[in-house]
Amino acid sequence: MGNRKKEIALQVNINTQELWEEMLGSKGLTVVDVYQGWCGPCKPMVSLFQKMRIEVGLDRLHFASAEADRLDVLEKYRGKCEPTFLFYTRGELVAVVKGANPTLLQKTILQQLEVEKKVPAEDQEWSAASDEELLGALKWPPHRKDGGEDGDIASSGKTCTLGIIKPDAVAHGKAEEIIMKIQEAGFDILLKEERTLTEAEMQAFYQHRAREEAFERLVHHMCSGSSHLLILTKTEGTEDVVTAWRTFLGPCDPNVARREHPESLRAQYGTEMPFNAVHGSRDREDANRELALLFPSFKFSDKDKEAPPGAEAQTMVGPMEDPCMSERI
Repeated sequence: MGNRKKEIALQVNINTQELWEEMLGSKGLTVVDVYQGWCGPCKPMVSLFQKMRIEVGLDRLHFASAEADRLDVLEKYRGKCEPTFLFYTRGELVAVVKGANPTLLQKTILQQLEVEKKVPAEDQEWSAASDEELLGALKWPPHRKDGGEDGDIASSGKTCTLGIIKPDAVAHGKAEEIIMKIQEAGFDILLKEERTLTEAEMQAFYQHRAREEAFERLVHHMCSGSSHLLILTKTEGTEDVVTAWRTFLGPCDPNVARREHPESLRAQYGTEMPFNAVHGSRDREDANRELALLFPSFKFSDKDKEAPPGAEAQTMVGPMEDPCMSERI
């Protein structure tokens, strides 16, 4: 009986509007598992949720489940087969995760908890947002009322792109050497995370190549070991960071890179396809999509939402200059 009471205390089932409002008004972060009556809550995630709540503190983190058909506020989620997890702080939606991805859920929880801890309550201005807006570009951290900066990467307003040091380079012990060269080239690393990417993440990441024969091999390689995920910006010069990063990487094929751009990262650290050591986003749109996927609480600056001058022309000629451009690897 004691264990059963503890389980109930760790996760609440919301079945009335009053209980919904009470849960969303709780101090800290509240995560709601929105489910359908015919399939029930996402049971595989329950143990993760309970473990995390005990670790971070019962007053900082709350978990609940709610059947979409029972609450009017969840009408838009009715009939969905995919699990949906809604993240609320101070009664406002701050993040959304669709799909039972434990790695992504855990990362989003920790990031949102970090947001609340870093920014004092009196300086926070929480803005309501739809899940579509959050899935496209999540807000992290909340805007401060005084318009000031708290020193966090997301408040810098810098244009950013994604860099990945792939498992082959990490396995050869070259990650730190590559990072040093990146910094020497004038790139700033706003955030670095080392972890093994999941199959679900990489299938979504390379969804544009799902019908290609190389798809399974590429996904397998990217999940085969630890990678270094980097959020990059560039303070020196006026060149767009996405373009500068791809130029620094060199052609996709390491053999081509060694012939045409011997100083590039792929020429120095790649071996053969698909083991070309590093990844760079093809353009601004891809950078935004990839950052949203791998750093779900990353806040894009206004510059990131606008294509840089000449971007359209660059996308058209890019594949001719670099075969990798159209493949995005």
